[in-house]
Amino acid sequence: MKKKIVSALLTATMVCGMSVVPAVGVAAADDTITVGFSQVGAESDWRTANTESMKSTFSEENGYELIFDDAQQKQENQLTAIRNFIQQEVDYILLAPVTETGWDTVLQEAKDADIPVIIVDRMVDVSDDSLYTTWIGTDSLLEGRKAAEWLNAYTTAKGIDAKDVNIVDIQGTIGSTAQIGRSKGLEEGVDNYGWNLLAQQSGEFTQAKGQEVMESMLKQYDNINVVYCENDNEAFGAIDAIEAAGKTVGSDIANGEIMVISFDTTNAGLTDTLAGKITCDVECNPLHGPRAEELIKALEAGEEVEKLNYVDEEIFATDDTVDKVKAVNSLDEEGEYAVTPITQEIIDGRAY
Repeated sequence: MKKKIVSALLTATMVCGMSVVPAVGVAAADDTITVGFSQVGAESDWRTANTESMKSTFSEENGYELIFDDAQQKQENQLTAIRNFIQQEVDYILLAPVTETGWDTVLQEAKDADIPVIIVDRMVDVSDDSLYTTWIGTDSLLEGRKAAEWLNAYTTAKGIDAKDVNIVDIQGTIGSTAQIGRSKGLEEGVDNYGWNLLAQQSGEFTQAKGQEVMESMLKQYDNINVVYCENDNEAFGAIDAIEAAGKTVGSDIANGEIMVISFDTTNAGLTDTLAGKITCDVECNPLHGPRAEELIKALEAGEEVEKLNYVDEEIFATDDTVDKVKAVNSLDEEGEYAVTPITQEIIDGRAY
């Protein structure tokens, strides 16, 4: 841990009244960067991949000491973890926040301790942006808009009238950046294209809750033909519920099938896309470790870093009905995004 070792060397210098030339072992220890990482939990396959990306990047072999804390979906656990990191005098704090609000006080404590904080994945809503150093993650609003534009292009290509599109939204953890962005992207699509949004309810990003919510929605509405799941695990649960109810999951909504749209593009999610159970899966790249390390190396070198660092993401679909969509990102920049028909070769070549 760099701070503690530097402090110890300064103390030794003052006591002995002489300059200190560190031994090789001390120099090696001085190079070790200690990182405290407060992770939301392990609620999904995506989250597991995100954690593994951090652990493999910030390894002892790479010159780091990683102090990892699983918050188990509780903000109070994250607040405690961050304060523990501060007491341990870590060099950097990585925070994947469970929700956007409620961070001002603890981030001020980290700032007062002169510990840079890198926000990962979900964003934080704070009164002063200087309370954190930088953010790395995905553009959840863009993800939602991509999905909505894909659905519009798909239904238009199939000659399906907007008034015949009946959607239920299984939302993520309410208040999380992913939920806010993906829900808003869908809601904008509903407003723009005139679809029917029958219901919205949180599936908490888990398969079990996604199944429970889908079962309830199927009992309430007999005309559902599109299920918008805000992550793959919710989609798995929704598919189980749909099939258990004797209905068919697929893309032919004009003839009674129920279409599932999802996010994350985990290995299992894309496998379901290949099987036709998820018609469109919008990528949410979990491999944040290498980018986080790049930012830390830049900060170590005294360089300025961008406040927002978005990772690149793709769109995958069961077929080639739609080959591209146009969508506007969170910075109000319009882009054109390719839609890739999924293959087993693509799945086999991916890291998650």
